[in-house]
Amino acid sequence: MEHNDILEQEKQAVEQLIAIRPITADNAVFRRTGGGFVGMDYTAPDGEVKSFTRVSVHRCFPFSDPGRYISIREPEGDGKEIGLIEELGALPRETQEMLEEQMALRYFIPQISRIKSIKEEYGYSYWDVTTDRGVCRFTVRMGGGSVYSIGGGRYLINDIDGNRFEIPDLNKLSSREIRELDLFI
Repeated sequence: MEHNDILEQEKQAVEQLIAIRPITADNAVFRRTGGGFVGMDYTAPDGEVKSFTRVSVHRCFPFSDPGRYISIREPEGDGKEIGLIEELGALPRETQEMLEEQMALRYFIPQISRIKSIKEEYGYSYWDVTTDRGVCRFTVRMGGGSVYSIGGGRYLINDIDGNRFEIPDLNKLSSREIRELDLFI
């Protein structure tokens, strides 16, 4: 095989990897599968119908634009992208609900409505909060990257176990609660 042929094959492989394949109501049908998963039949631009027994659903912009740019991926291996939904609202209501359920599982983020206390000790902080899912206690490693602003008075907190919590509006907390947060924001 000539050098130019190899380069052309590599170029085509890269183009295939970075190609954006739109997923729309016209070229994809989603279905519920056993075990609470979602499968999909997808008609590729070349007319080939591909059936996926299970797909993984990811938001490209989970905080700033949660209803747009939804990546549909293979669930195993490296999670190769199958295609991209530009606007979730453009799909049938039943499909939207199916995909929203999947994303709610992936992006489970309890919202903090009240901060009872935050104690700091030995490089960790121990949070006792009330969320929309009930009372919760969790531990955060001190230092950068555990509590950060996601815009508009919203904050995201990552605990040491990889769980995420959101403060949806800092201004709705009491002055005492904001003082407790001063070390982190």
